[in-house]
Amino acid sequence: MDKKIALGITGSVAAVECVSIARLLMRHGAEVYAVMSPMAHKIIHPYLLEWATGNPVVVELTGQIEHVDLAGKHEEHVDLYLIAPATANTIGKIAKGIDDTPVTTTATSAIGAGIPVLIVPAMHQSMYDHPVVIENIEKLREIGVHVMGSKMEEAKAKIPAPVTIAEQVIAMLTPQDLEGRHFVVTAGPTRGWMDRVRFITNPSSGRMGIEIARNISFRGGTVDLVIGPTGVEPPTSVEVVKVETPNEMMNAVMKSLKKSKTNAMISAAAVLDYMPLEKIESKMASGKDKLSVDLEPTPKIIEAVREKYKKMFIVGFKVESEVTDKELEKRARVKIDAGICDLVVANDAYREGVAFGTHTNEVLIVGSEGVVKKVPLSSKRDVAREIVDVIVQRIK
Repeated sequence: MDKKIALGITGSVAAVECVSIARLLMRHGAEVYAVMSPMAHKIIHPYLLEWATGNPVVVELTGQIEHVDLAGKHEEHVDLYLIAPATANTIGKIAKGIDDTPVTTTATSAIGAGIPVLIVPAMHQSMYDHPVVIENIEKLREIGVHVMGSKMEEAKAKIPAPVTIAEQVIAMLTPQDLEGRHFVVTAGPTRGWMDRVRFITNPSSGRMGIEIARNISFRGGTVDLVIGPTGVEPPTSVEVVKVETPNEMMNAVMKSLKKSKTNAMISAAAVLDYMPLEKIESKMASGKDKLSVDLEPTPKIIEAVREKYKKMFIVGFKVESEVTDKELEKRARVKIDAGICDLVVANDAYREGVAFGTHTNEVLIVGSEGVVKKVPLSSKRDVAREIVDVIVQRIK
C-alpha cells in the first residue's frame, strides 16, 4: 500500500494506541503524518509520534499552513485522513465546521478537498448516547465521512483494536473490484487424532490462506474462511469457521458453499492426505518398542466440490520439494488437466523462506495455458495480492 495517511489524535486516553496504529499502517507500506490537538499532548508526547512515524508532528498551525499541505486541493495531499481517537468535542466541531485545533482544521480541509476521512470515536457511553452527539455522527456520515463503530465495554465507547482500524483504512484505500463477490477460502492444517492426546498434522500456519482472505476482504469481497488449528489471527472482516479434522473441513466447506452464491473457492489449506483409521478413545500406552498406526486416505475436498459444483472457479495449492520450476509446473497441471482446478498455486517447500511456517513465499500460478505468473520470494501478504489479482482477471 503505497499511500500517505494523516493521523489525527485528540485528547482521549485511547491516544495511547496511536503508536500501534501508525506502525501497523507503516508495515503495510503507508507513510504516516501525525496531527495532534493541544489536549492530545497531555496524553502522549509529540516526540513519541515523531519517533513512531519518522515524520515531523503537526502540533500547531503556522504560516506553513500545515493543514493545507497535508489535506489541501493539490496533487501531493494525503490519501486519507484518519482521526483516532476522536472525542465528542472534536466530532461536534467537525460536524459544525469549527476549526480551532490542528485536527479539526485539517478535517475541514480534507472534507473540502474530497479526501476520504475516517473517524474513530472514543468517549464514555453516556456521552456517546447524547442525542446531539448521535446527530453529529449521523451528519458526518451524511456528508461522506466514514465513522467506525465503537466497542461498548465498561460503560465506555472504546476504539476498536489497532489491527481492526488499520484493516478499515486499507479497505478504504483499496480498489473495490470484488464488491458483490463471495469466496470460500480454506487455510491452515488439519489433525488426524490417534487417541485423546496424540494426533498427526503438518507445520502449516495458515498464513497464506489468511492473507488471501484478507486481500479479498480489502477489495470488497465477502469471505467464509474455513480454517484449521493455527496461532495466526484471521482478519476481523471475514466470516471465520474453525475446524480441526479433514472431515470437519469438508463439511464446513460444503455448508458455506450451500448457504451463499460463491464466485470462487480457494483451497489453501494443508489438508492431511492420510489420517488414522480409527481413534482410540482412551490414551495409548507409552513405553512400547514399536507402535504401528493404520492410516486411511482422507476425502479430497476440491474433488468433492468439483463433483457438486461443475462451474465453480476453483483454485488449488500444490506443495512439492526439491524440484525445478519446470517440474513444479508439470505437477501443478495435473489437477488442471483433470478438470478439477482452474488455477493451481505451486511452491517448493525445500527452498528457503517458502511454504510452511514462514512469513514469505515464492509461487508459480499455473493455469490451463501454463504459468500465468511467477511470484518471486515476497511476503505472503504480497503473494496473496498477486494471486487475487489473477483470480480477479479470471472471474470477470
